[in-house]
Amino acid sequence: MNPDAGPDAPRSAVERAAQVHSSRFVRGLFVVGGATCVALGMAGLLLPVLPTTPFMLLAAFCFARASPRLHRRLLDSRSFGPMIREWQRHRAIAWRTKLTAIVLMSATLAVSIVFFVRQPTLQLILALLGVALAVWLYRIPSRDRPR
Repeated sequence: MNPDAGPDAPRSAVERAAQVHSSRFVRGLFVVGGATCVALGMAGLLLPVLPTTPFMLLAAFCFARASPRLHRRLLDSRSFGPMIREWQRHRAIAWRTKLTAIVLMSATLAVSIVFFVRQPTLQLILALLGVALAVWLYRIPSRDRPR
């Protein structure tokens, strides 16, 4: 926050997101949740089944409420920082990130439906869930590509 501004001055979206919780116990839960999300996001770099972006965004949310140091460390990351800042400032996801997520999710669901799920009802549910998630993700704004 701007040190010259008064307590009622408007804050940026990133500053509003970084409000540390007052309870030590809850902060501990947020640290555990954030660390778990970072681990799952890192696994998502290697496994096409797990998406990286949502886990890193959730980790940033948790760390913002638990530890300014951990939140800043995640924002300063060369790999994940730009994506997280873009989401916090503009509620947008890069076009390439969106397309990659949709393609990998579609491929994973297709493999699951064809090779692992035998019941037609469950196959239909998975397919509809995949379409709904793809449409939802596609509709999230991308500042680097106009709609």
